[in-house]
Amino acid sequence: MKLTVIIPVYNREKTIQKAIVSVVEQLLDDMECMVINDGSTDHTEEVVQECIAKYGKKLTYYKKDNEGIAATRNFGITHANGEYILFVDSDDYIEPHLLEEIKPYLEKEIEIIKFKARHVDENGNVIHNITGPTFSNINGQEAFNRLAFTDVLMDSPCVYVLKKELFLNQKMFFKPNTYHEDFGLIPLILLSAKSVVSLDYYGYSYVQSEASITRNQDYEKTKKRWEDTLFHYDNMLQWISQNELNTKTKENVITYYTNAILLKLASIKKEDRKPYIQKIKQRKMIQNIKPKNVKQLIKRIILTVNINWYLANK
Repeated sequence: MKLTVIIPVYNREKTIQKAIVSVVEQLLDDMECMVINDGSTDHTEEVVQECIAKYGKKLTYYKKDNEGIAATRNFGITHANGEYILFVDSDDYIEPHLLEEIKPYLEKEIEIIKFKARHVDENGNVIHNITGPTFSNINGQEAFNRLAFTDVLMDSPCVYVLKKELFLNQKMFFKPNTYHEDFGLIPLILLSAKSVVSLDYYGYSYVQSEASITRNQDYEKTKKRWEDTLFHYDNMLQWISQNELNTKTKENVITYYTNAILLKLASIKKEDRKPYIQKIKQRKMIQNIKPKNVKQLIKRIILTVNINWYLANK
């Protein structure tokens, strides 16, 4: 089996059918679609069973207790029959010719195949295309350096086809019970690859629904998201200390994570930021910003003097 498309699902009775159909109707002979029901309590089970009745052997189905998206993706990785993995979220879908487009690169044994995505509304109308660099076969470090500061979806697992052994060989999986688990893992998986291509092909549609816009507005969850981002930063430091990266890449990785943490801090209310700023200072994270031009020098000076002022004027 060459490719397993993994669709984790939790309480998405209205969208799961479209996600499944977008995959199974373009599956090639050496590909499978795996749906993992993460303990849904709505009618997701019934919808999936209807798809199984229609598509039969094209679908592999698992149902388990609710553990969250990270643990569910990990379950899919360990149960996949394919050499490669593609993740599709249950409220999104892939474009009709994506699997045909990536097939030649699977045959060449390219370890990571990246493609582009677009935001669409619930009727499929394109809101905007998400741009990013394209390139032929390069290694993971070069790919990271190309993508890190120019592609806003670099850490999304849904815009990659990933060789399964990249996860298994280093026992690298999504961190359960954390937010931003993609941010914590995908850049490190990318850095591990020996061969990466980035295609000028829009193969994935992120659906921007009212639910997707409002579901992340719980302030207590916002604070935990920031804490988890810091957890992933600490984990990254440990990982790069155990893996050989060139100096440029190491600096870029640390800067990438640092910038993300600073930007996420803006979502914390000013009056609540003091303990978070203290954690940044304890790690001496502002020193991670290496000024390469006047603008970056000014940024570092301002951050050193007053992080809140920087966020207010960002």
